[in-house]
Amino acid sequence: MAEAVFRPPRRKRRVFESYEAPFPVDVGGEDFRMCQAEIMNNNVIVRNPEDIERLYNKGYFGKGILSKSRPVYSISNPYLVSKWQGANVNMPIITSKKYQCRVQWAKSILQEQGLDDCSITEILKNYTKPLELPLLEKEGAEQTGDSCNSTGPNAENTELSRHSSADTGSVVDPESCSPECHNEGHQKACSEGGPASDSVAAFGPKEQKPTDLKEATEVSCQKHSFCVRCSCKAKESTEHKSCEMVESNECAPEYVLVEEEDESGLCPESDSAHEQENLVKKEKLVCRKNPFRIFEYLQLSLEEAFFLVYALGCLTIYYGEEPLTILKLWEFFSEVKPSFKTIYMAYHYFRSKGWVPKVGLKYGTDLLLYRKGPPFYHASYSVIAELVDDTFEGSLRRPFTWNSLSGLNRTTVNASKELMLCYLIRPSDMTEKEMSTPECLKRIKVQELIVTRWVSSRERSEQDDL
Repeated sequence: MAEAVFRPPRRKRRVFESYEAPFPVDVGGEDFRMCQAEIMNNNVIVRNPEDIERLYNKGYFGKGILSKSRPVYSISNPYLVSKWQGANVNMPIITSKKYQCRVQWAKSILQEQGLDDCSITEILKNYTKPLELPLLEKEGAEQTGDSCNSTGPNAENTELSRHSSADTGSVVDPESCSPECHNEGHQKACSEGGPASDSVAAFGPKEQKPTDLKEATEVSCQKHSFCVRCSCKAKESTEHKSCEMVESNECAPEYVLVEEEDESGLCPESDSAHEQENLVKKEKLVCRKNPFRIFEYLQLSLEEAFFLVYALGCLTIYYGEEPLTILKLWEFFSEVKPSFKTIYMAYHYFRSKGWVPKVGLKYGTDLLLYRKGPPFYHASYSVIAELVDDTFEGSLRRPFTWNSLSGLNRTTVNASKELMLCYLIRPSDMTEKEMSTPECLKRIKVQELIVTRWVSSRERSEQDDL
């Protein structure tokens, strides 16, 4: 058997961030923070923006459910932001078509609650009506009486004040919430919703009357008006408990700027006969509440979540309102994912060696190993984990044929990676009772095997050189 040759990781050409820390824990203990997560549809989801930023920046744990890797989802259109950059606005800018789609989504939610069309139309009309916000000068001067409707591409040194309770450092979806999101029933519905499409357009329970909904909409507008009109008040309470922060982020209304056509500003280019065809369209930015919000959460793999709980002790996972113990998590994850124990043993081993393991489903493997993190280097190895006994016998979790192994190796080599078989060796006297607890990790041994393609011509040339 030839000895494996270590190849240095291939560094990415463009790196736009700096390396902070390998783990989200402080060695001295001064900056220690206990993060919180919850189980949704057999997935581990982190809601708190501060926890999301900490877990991903320090160790690159998890991925955004609406993003490729880093949770940076935003509804703002980059083209419109560059187009209206002279306005120096601090709110997301979207098109009118995109805003109408979200209004339709909110309408469908209300229809599912059994409300009639008249009530739905009145609710959405009151909730999505244009809002006039004071303009703040860029240098911090006094407020003016202009509205955001008059903001144009040539407007300079102006800035719209906004309710900044949902600003958490990372770029997330700053859309609005429903008016009755403050009642306990809706908060419970928000917490029990799916991670991929959390809707905050539920304007109240089904048994609530339309008149009550209309009143609640007006009360909500009045309740949050002071947050919009005074930017200093919106920044007063910045340090709250994590649960209170999440509730305020998900239930407080958010505001967006919608690019709409200014009908009053239409003017013909010339006095020709085709004046109606040569109208110059002028756009304006209208500030509105967004009735449908899609939240950006951090989704942890089962192996990442258990490592944060068991190895680092910096994460608490809740199921409902009950925090789960390490033993319950081990049993629950094993039921949800039959290969959890095997893959976690390999994950724990490589994490302790300094690698950053990520899910390798895209390349047909169990794990991908990165040096420092995905933003800095390409993955070096694609790992297949197998649990065997002392004699390397037993029922393999993923038996290979020569054809399947050759195809997987070719796929891995074409992606500039190496295929690694990670054998987790359990003692012959280890019982199933011992495997039912994470204490079995102390008796597991690991052997790595790198699979490479043997090229006969290359071997001949090496022999000739010798």
